[in-house]
Amino acid sequence: MSDVAIEEHGFLSDGHSAALVTRAGSVDWLCFPRFDAPSVLGRLLDDDAGHLVVRPVAAARVTRRYLDDSLVLETTFETSEGTLVLTDALALRAGDHGHQLGRDAPHALLRHARCTRGRIELEVEFAPRPEYGLARPLLTAVDGGAVTRGAPDALALWTEIPLELGGSRARGRIDLQTGQQASFALQWARAWEADPPRWHPAEVVERLADTAASWQRWAAEHQRYEGPWRDLVRCSGRVLHGLTFQPTGAVVAAATTSLPEDIGGVRNWDYRYTWLRDASLTLDALWIAACPEEARAFVSWLVGAAAGDLRAGSTTQIMYGVAGEHDLPERTLDHLAGWRDSRPVRVGNGAYDQVQLDVYGEVLAAVARLRGQLGALDDDTRWFLRQLAHAAMEAWEQPDQGLWEVRSAPQHMLNSKLMCWVALDRAIALYDLIDPAADELSAWHRERARIRATILERGVDPDTGAFTQAFGSSALDASALRLPIVGFLPGDDPRVLATIAAVRERLTDDEGFVFRYEGEDGLEGEEGSFLLCTFWLAHAQALAGDAVGARATFELAAGVRNDLDLLAEEYGHGVLLGNVPQAFSHVGLITAAAAIATCEAAAG
Repeated sequence: MSDVAIEEHGFLSDGHSAALVTRAGSVDWLCFPRFDAPSVLGRLLDDDAGHLVVRPVAAARVTRRYLDDSLVLETTFETSEGTLVLTDALALRAGDHGHQLGRDAPHALLRHARCTRGRIELEVEFAPRPEYGLARPLLTAVDGGAVTRGAPDALALWTEIPLELGGSRARGRIDLQTGQQASFALQWARAWEADPPRWHPAEVVERLADTAASWQRWAAEHQRYEGPWRDLVRCSGRVLHGLTFQPTGAVVAAATTSLPEDIGGVRNWDYRYTWLRDASLTLDALWIAACPEEARAFVSWLVGAAAGDLRAGSTTQIMYGVAGEHDLPERTLDHLAGWRDSRPVRVGNGAYDQVQLDVYGEVLAAVARLRGQLGALDDDTRWFLRQLAHAAMEAWEQPDQGLWEVRSAPQHMLNSKLMCWVALDRAIALYDLIDPAADELSAWHRERARIRATILERGVDPDTGAFTQAFGSSALDASALRLPIVGFLPGDDPRVLATIAAVRERLTDDEGFVFRYEGEDGLEGEEGSFLLCTFWLAHAQALAGDAVGARATFELAAGVRNDLDLLAEEYGHGVLLGNVPQAFSHVGLITAAAAIATCEAAAG
């Protein structure tokens, strides 16, 4: 069973794939060549599902950081005899910069170890396990390293350290003195294509430096936020960029699958896909944290993935694969033990065919925010955006599963109605860009007014004055905090203030972290508090003019980040829970920080 705490992991990205690296120098998660591909290193979910370790043999004190304005990870090991600095990255294309950052990638994990003091005995262990650990390929020695045989993924570990091979594992040790170094390159290729290209030690060092410089150029050109928590907001912007599949502009919800919402529990989901909601909110956050040049690519990807559904008379799916795949069936990997025995381990996601009406509003809200980056739209895109508004207008009175993807009976979820209102509101604001017919625009105005009246009539608990999860229900849902965030009501409206008070009283844990909702959801087990919802509370407090309360709530939520400023999905029992890094959590951090900055500026 994998036992390393979720917060112990660092995140690497090349805009195609993600890797997770522990403080102990072990790469325990790596999917080549895409975020949603089967892992080739998967010890995160099972001890024998693959890893690549580079670390000192002796016990060490460990500190780590990202090199300035990058996702290049530097880990420093201090032993009694010496100091080792380990630099890790998923390689970018040589000379990558600007909005092209990550558009192409060599599919290589680069690691460089350098002794900066005294003596270090360095060890390396490589256990490739493609296909989520099912494949145990043979390792064959070659000049300069070892290559795999017998799996669809061909992997080569290139290093100057002599390796001892034993079946499907390679090990090596070397003594390093001050100034000496060792390099490692794990290169992926299709097994039926050419052998993985070789990396020489000097190339590894050069490309690591070039990859750091590429990230730094991107940050210098794109990151402009100067408000409170500047470094956190900018780091979150880089994380969100790192979760974007650069060839298409699709944004994955997280880099991992099946990290649980409760230790040992069964709420373990695969988040390596593109939810229209999550991606739209991510682009909205990047508008604050980084110039979102991905906006045009995302909208183009979205039209290609979803427009055909609307033309066929169906609805858009709530999620797609990063290349626009529709079929994302959920299955379990029963050969994997799961993180801390949290089973089942799932790949795919059965929610892909749920009805969730809020997605129309999420997409149109992002387009409205980012219209300056989109330029002129082609006919297909204008038609698609009009159809999203039409779909919201036609469907808003239907029940659905809501944004939390509950697997119980559909309800008339308040957030879904709210986001259908947003869909029409933003479509009206975009009328000059998307060119609706006069009668169509008139219908949008009329139906927007009906949705608003219905929410105000049926969405409020008469006993508390707070907005509820669903019409006819008294249960609370943190998504009601979005009413002022999306501009439906002012932040100081009495019903908004009552909702904030009710959430703080009934929907928080003993520390003040916010849960998603009350009541049954058709699933077994429990979950932790939801970090996005806690940031929503901070955001709503800021809009209500409570800068002090908002800052305290923000500090609470941001305070559970790890030493690299990464956030998972949830928090409970004193640890991070759920998939990591979680786009939602970093989105919430960015947007709440910006709202607090505005609130404090208004207060003088």
